[in-house]
Amino acid sequence: MEQKNLYFAVDLGATSGRTIIGSLNGGKLNLEELTRFDNNLIETCGHVYWDIFALYNEIIKGLRLVAERGLEIRSIGIDTWGCDFVCIGKDGAPLRNPIAYRDPHTTGAMEKFFAEKMPKEKVYEKTGIQFMNFNSLFQLYTMKENGDTALENAEKILFIPDALSYMLTGRAVCEYTVASTSQMLNPTTGDLDTELIESIGLKRSQFGKMTHPATVIGTLTEEVQRLTGLGAVPVVAVAGHDTASAVAAVPAKDEHFAYLSSGTWSLMGIETKKAIINDRSIELNFTNEGGIDGTTRFLKNICGMWIYERCRKEWTDAPKSHAELQAEAMKQPAMRSIINPDDEMFANPPSMVEAIKEYCRKTNQPVPEGYAETCRCIFDSLAMRYKEVFNWLKEFADTEIDVLHIIGGGSLNGYLNQMTADACGVKVIAGPQEGTAIGNIMLQAKASGQVSDIWEMRRIIGESIDVKEY
Repeated sequence: MEQKNLYFAVDLGATSGRTIIGSLNGGKLNLEELTRFDNNLIETCGHVYWDIFALYNEIIKGLRLVAERGLEIRSIGIDTWGCDFVCIGKDGAPLRNPIAYRDPHTTGAMEKFFAEKMPKEKVYEKTGIQFMNFNSLFQLYTMKENGDTALENAEKILFIPDALSYMLTGRAVCEYTVASTSQMLNPTTGDLDTELIESIGLKRSQFGKMTHPATVIGTLTEEVQRLTGLGAVPVVAVAGHDTASAVAAVPAKDEHFAYLSSGTWSLMGIETKKAIINDRSIELNFTNEGGIDGTTRFLKNICGMWIYERCRKEWTDAPKSHAELQAEAMKQPAMRSIINPDDEMFANPPSMVEAIKEYCRKTNQPVPEGYAETCRCIFDSLAMRYKEVFNWLKEFADTEIDVLHIIGGGSLNGYLNQMTADACGVKVIAGPQEGTAIGNIMLQAKASGQVSDIWEMRRIIGESIDVKEY
């Protein structure tokens, strides 16, 4: 990798994280993974938390490695999952590790909020965000109702990528794409909705300044410079929500595409010039999240490879490699049992394998036995769910959709890619696998002036990576 025009990307998912160096030279993009680490849920004192300090420490480790190798990085960018946040006290320090979106404390919170604070229809009209009980609005409402001491003493409330950027720079911002996952951002005004915030007893001033992707937040503090051995490197607000960064990396040639960001979650959608908020979108529970260069990501969240990964942890007799496991699954009869991946019983059950069996019993379907049958059930079910959502997207799109781009780690699953192409009746282009990190790096390049807009980014990405067509 050329030792110039280097960018440092932090890509944090709900199960693991990594730091990556990217270079953009001569219109070609190159990546090198520096570190990889687990992102573990911590269950204690009646709640499920993320360890924000461990994540910060992993970033510091990656930056130390940069310094040790003598790499001159132009900037740093952080993307993470959405909805979760850190409470910052008056002294500027995090008050506690953030509660994780998989904590069950928000069960029933939506219905209670609609009854006591604001009708469901009005919330959707304001935000265009699909209703999920872990959206930040309902997390904050629940914490307020429960007298959460961290929230009661919060001077600032920062979403996860903004909190980590704050720990590096001392600057508090509210990045647009991750804020859009909160169900508190109004896409018409482009800012957090004051009425929604005040409905749960909070103030707009408790959140950072609204900041759009490809904006410099600040530079590393003297403390971080000392810890890492680096200088005053700029930290850029990329598309802080990992899906927004991933969609920025879709190597589309024109607007006639849909995307499927396939990872722990499967996020299927289209890119639009403005939010789509109407009776049909609320009926189908679609969401409008912030995109790049003023676009909106109109999409639906689907519980994706989470189900598969949880089952893999339980299977003691299954092949360790994905390829062998999936090959065994494809030998099983097709469409024997179909689950709804988005049923609440698959959110975080004690045993995912048993949850699948119980669902099939309740719906009078053959109960999968063994890892191969269960895996086939998962893949068949995902393909059928993708078909359903894809057909809905065609209803909403202003233009014809002639290609589905699958990005993220799930794009390596050739069996599921082909099943999706067959089910949806559309050409599927799989790749890049590292879409999130690529989008992160390209937005840093945009901030530095190396690229001008999203379509130049996509052209460069398309010329730099290998994709596979189905």
